[in-house]
Amino acid sequence: MPNADPVAVAPPPPAPPSAAPAAGRPQPARRLRSALAAAPAVVTDAGVLGFALWTVLYHVSFLFDLRPSVTFLSWLACCVLLAGLAGVRAVRRSRTTAPGAPTMPAGGDTTPTVPAGGDTTPTVPAGDTASSGGTGQPRRWLLPVIAAGVVAAVTAGLAGTPAGDVLSWWIPAAAGAAAAIGTMLLTRRAWRADEAAPPAPPRPTAGQAGYALLVSAGVAISSLYLARNTPDDVYYVGKTVWVAERDLVPTNDFLFTENVAPAMGSLPPTPSIEVFDGALAHVLGIHGASATWYLALPVMAVLAVLALWRLTHRWAPRRPVLAFSVAVTYLYLVAGSDAALGTFHLPRLYEGKGMFVSAVIPLMWLYLTEWFDTRSRRSLLLVFALSVTAAGLTTTSAIILPMLVGAAGLAMLLVGRWKDAVAGGLAAVAYPVGAIVVSRLVLGGMDAAGADDAFFDAEYTYRRTLLVGIVGVISGLALWCGPLLARRRTPALLAAGAALVMSVLLVPGVLETLGALTGISVVLWRVPWLLALPTLIGLLCTVSVPSPSRLLRGAVGALVAAAMVTSFAVWATPMWSPDSWVETHTRPTWKLPQQRQKIAFWIAGQDRPDGLVLAPSTIMRTSLIVTSRVRVVLPRDFYLVEYDLNSDFAKDRLLLAHFADGREKPDREQVGGAVERLGVGTICVYDGNRYARDMAVELGFEKLASRPGPGATTCYGRSG
Repeated sequence: MPNADPVAVAPPPPAPPSAAPAAGRPQPARRLRSALAAAPAVVTDAGVLGFALWTVLYHVSFLFDLRPSVTFLSWLACCVLLAGLAGVRAVRRSRTTAPGAPTMPAGGDTTPTVPAGGDTTPTVPAGDTASSGGTGQPRRWLLPVIAAGVVAAVTAGLAGTPAGDVLSWWIPAAAGAAAAIGTMLLTRRAWRADEAAPPAPPRPTAGQAGYALLVSAGVAISSLYLARNTPDDVYYVGKTVWVAERDLVPTNDFLFTENVAPAMGSLPPTPSIEVFDGALAHVLGIHGASATWYLALPVMAVLAVLALWRLTHRWAPRRPVLAFSVAVTYLYLVAGSDAALGTFHLPRLYEGKGMFVSAVIPLMWLYLTEWFDTRSRRSLLLVFALSVTAAGLTTTSAIILPMLVGAAGLAMLLVGRWKDAVAGGLAAVAYPVGAIVVSRLVLGGMDAAGADDAFFDAEYTYRRTLLVGIVGVISGLALWCGPLLARRRTPALLAAGAALVMSVLLVPGVLETLGALTGISVVLWRVPWLLALPTLIGLLCTVSVPSPSRLLRGAVGALVAAAMVTSFAVWATPMWSPDSWVETHTRPTWKLPQQRQKIAFWIAGQDRPDGLVLAPSTIMRTSLIVTSRVRVVLPRDFYLVEYDLNSDFAKDRLLLAHFADGREKPDREQVGGAVERLGVGTICVYDGNRYARDMAVELGFEKLASRPGPGATTCYGRSG
């Protein structure tokens, strides 16, 4: 699995006087190409800096009790001012650039341009079989490492399938650890061998960047037509709708009560993404769900795809466009599982954790790569800004980022870069961890009771995210062999660090011990997020053979890419499949089952008595996304663990929800007592639930309105 990275490319010879740009056409064309090549970096860096600024202003607004709309307008004014300053600086810089001199992209990449063909690897001597281990690495060390990685990938992918039921998880765990340690040692040796003359990574060409922009635009458009009904939306989108309708950040419970009961301890108000969407909707005068799904989601899709492109281009030693295409295809074709990365992309990208794993993770690896390569203040600033952005997206950032930074820091420590590792680590974790600590000191101790109590050990953690079968094998190859294909020095070293840390976490007993020591067992199934897995999968098609024929080397990569894509198409579940809990539509639509949405709007439009609304569970979960003005008995039973399942608060809600669903038939005394204690004013049930309809009348409720099928529903209101 040889890897020969490009050497520094010499600048082209100066153009003859006849080719000077004085004629007027070449110079604008060159500037246009330069701007196009820099566009992905400009867009993503601006997005990171902009949302980091918003998150800081949002957190500061708590000190002054500012309304979200005021914070949003202040943020907008700051963005306009900063953009103007950046524009003035760019103009001044362009005026001081000598005519005909190469222009540098606004993204900050100052490495020389390489040929537009995309294959940035020079011909490799047939005897150079080195991978990331560097030229001249003995084959006897490389082949055993590859063999261990293949064994780990195959046995891990078979785990959980009938063919692998007899295999102990210790086999892939031990083989994976051996492969990761071997890869780490090889890349460390290669780093020291190349330290005198590090290879310069190429800038993307205008054609490559244009392709990435077109793909990102296509993904953004497709996001409007795919709808995955996710139970968590009642919290995330429901909070956005609350902010949009009331111009107020709920610091207490907004699901069961009117910002009165204590907020869920497992979800402190540090994430800012829902408030951003709500403030945007309030300022524009549109519905909060529309702002989330029609405006924010496409922008997020563009940023996530460009983040993937930038890391793949930086880490791929050759054929970055092919590697990027395979990575995007992987996300589209490999979904289905509730923890597969494909389900956290477009179907759930608007949730902060979806954007975190899809955009922040690849960008953090990219920025750390740039920081360790350049040691520039700009790179360190971007690392810090991205960590602030991560804190504004999800509290999970305070758990996953330290693991990611630990992997990168370990790799740098092994080559003696401890100062850079410490500086980068502090910049990457200080704000997310600090935000959680401060919020806990102000609001009280964190209680994880509201999170999923199911714990997944190493084997099941692998199955949930990296999957099983052929797809699981490919994921394992990406994990344990991908670092051997990454570009030399920093990319290879960081990828090896990630593989090593992930391999240690997959050893039986490690996750259990980590959970017992930290109390975060409930979210440890997310530890595979520290990997830039789509990029590592894309790197598999950058494999080359020691041949002087460029055509043969390219053919090998194309065949590997075709084999992987075919495997995804045949053995995985695509993003748009009903088995991924996704519906496809012919027009842009909300991410809700349309019938439930219509019933929820119909209930909201009724002239109802005061009090809570009791309806089937799916309708109540949808109602708070439609409007925060309709208060329901049970937004979602999952959240009741925050409020003591043995209390009347929880028992009454569960009993009435099961009654409205038709799952139970409690007697009149039970229903009546719960209705009185909770203050139910309206009961809406499907016409097929005859028992509930008759009971509503017996309890003194009068018929308010009926809705014909499909989903025929009747509402009853408390009389008097």
